[in-house]
Amino acid sequence: MLKKLLVLLSLIGPAIITSNLDNDAGGIAIYSIAGARYGYNLLWTLIPIIFLLIIAQEMSGRLGIVTGKGLADLIRENYGIRITFWVMLSFFFTNLGNTMAEFSGWAASMELFQVSKYISVPIGAVFVWFLVLKWQYSIFEKIFLSICVVYLTYVVSALLAKPDWAEVARKTVTPSVEFSAPYLIMIVSLIGTSITPWQQFYLQSGVVEKGLTKRDWWAVKFDVIVGSIMMGLVAYFIIVACGATLHPAGIQVESAEDAALSLKPLAGKYASTLFALGLANASLFSGCILPLVTTYYICEAMGWESGTGKSFREAPEFVVLYTIMIILGASIVLIPDLPLIKVMWFSQIINSLLLPVVLIFMLQLINRADLMGKYKNNRFTNIAAYLGTFVLIALNLILIVQTIHEMLVNP
Repeated sequence: MLKKLLVLLSLIGPAIITSNLDNDAGGIAIYSIAGARYGYNLLWTLIPIIFLLIIAQEMSGRLGIVTGKGLADLIRENYGIRITFWVMLSFFFTNLGNTMAEFSGWAASMELFQVSKYISVPIGAVFVWFLVLKWQYSIFEKIFLSICVVYLTYVVSALLAKPDWAEVARKTVTPSVEFSAPYLIMIVSLIGTSITPWQQFYLQSGVVEKGLTKRDWWAVKFDVIVGSIMMGLVAYFIIVACGATLHPAGIQVESAEDAALSLKPLAGKYASTLFALGLANASLFSGCILPLVTTYYICEAMGWESGTGKSFREAPEFVVLYTIMIILGASIVLIPDLPLIKVMWFSQIINSLLLPVVLIFMLQLINRADLMGKYKNNRFTNIAAYLGTFVLIALNLILIVQTIHEMLVNP
């Protein structure tokens, strides 16, 4: 039993890291705004979100261990360079917006501790660059698995907020639906920040780089389930913390740092400080990975060498692209009066629009017997995945129609 546990601990990591990256600066902001505006009314959405995340991540991990290739590689090989280029271009700009949000969250969290963004952002950028490009994946993975523990600060913040747990439980299992543009935008944003297209690329690349094979499938499934539940619990307790304090007080927040500041007089300085520490951790954590997954995808799409800890001589394109993403993301944040909240909202909505496209690619690939053999999807997984994809497309269409209607009615 002990031997199997040690083996499991040596194999898990990619999915837990990937899922926890959902709880980045943009994600924390969305969860905080959801709690402040709607109280506990959106808690129920996390149940189907976690379920769909498990389905998507398991397929992604299975594609990686069976084919030994990243998702970008498979799309290029099976659908051609033209389609790959357009998906790559969309991801580049979306993840650049996400990277800006991460450095913005890092800057804001440090300002809560009286550190200027003109000091914290350059230091954070250098740290992120050094961590990813100078250390091997095994060291890199252990560091990030350890950092995941810091997300427990949000659980403590929620407990300090002293919510009505009976009401929380009721709202968790009772769907609350409003047919209004703001409510639908919030649901789409929750999906867009919790299940992202880049996750599928990063997890598959992480599984391949870790060297996991078909015999490790059991561990990958465990990794996916634990990681997805962890993501959902962090989101859950952030919504609870803000729903218990900010919503009853009628306080509207526009960012995670607003939520941290607003919690202080309502839930105490410890809740506020823990919230800010969680934001700093999540921002720097995700600030490493979002540029990394973009770089992985572009290198895979173009057939270039990639990997953490590799020198410029070994992977020149990988090093240059990652460096450009870090410099752009960090530099733009330093521009005075930049409306980063709008950038963040836009990037989350684009994530939601792109996700069905990526899921369709994955479903077509994973159902090919010549590619997956006996590891192709079973009927239950196909039904769940296609149903989830259909719901995402429907939500996106409703959002687009609602947005156009609002523009026509209120030009």
